[in-house]
Amino acid sequence: MILPVYIYGSPVLRKVARQIEQDEKGLDQFIQNLWDTMYHSDGVGLAAPQLGKSIQIFVVDGTQLENDDPALKEFKMTFINPEIIDRYGDEKTYEEGCLSIPEIREEIIRPEKILIRWYDADFNYHEEEFGGIGARIIQHEYDHLQGILFTDKVAPLKRRMLRGKLNAIAKGKFEVKYKVKIAK
Repeated sequence: MILPVYIYGSPVLRKVARQIEQDEKGLDQFIQNLWDTMYHSDGVGLAAPQLGKSIQIFVVDGTQLENDDPALKEFKMTFINPEIIDRYGDEKTYEEGCLSIPEIREEIIRPEKILIRWYDADFNYHEEEFGGIGARIIQHEYDHLQGILFTDKVAPLKRRMLRGKLNAIAKGKFEVKYKVKIAK
């Protein structure tokens, strides 16, 4: 089911998400809702807080970016209770956007490699290194579980310049082709 994406200003986007139990009620359906909503919204990742649930899960599908990074050929995964163990490598700049912050894209600096452990949708344990755009997508979605938005990572001067646009977004002054939920 396609659910509304919670927009900048929604309190759930600033909470640290709680861990998920293996017997979490309705988890399979919620995972399907994440996929359905992400694809409908043309995203490459979506975290539970963006659908109003403060739980530690996100989905990613970077296969559409395979031409930019061949490592993304089969980059489609569900991450439950993820933990980034290490971030390393050169700091790289890349333009990011977010379904919860429509109409804003900014250059964000992140380490090019990460080591992460997580459980998949069947609660199988994984620990793996990711690099390039895949590592960036994971870090962006992981930040959502920590209550961090990509605009928090821009330089202070640039953040002040974005304040007006962010306030307008919080009030619903933007246009997108997917369902949204504005904070009241």
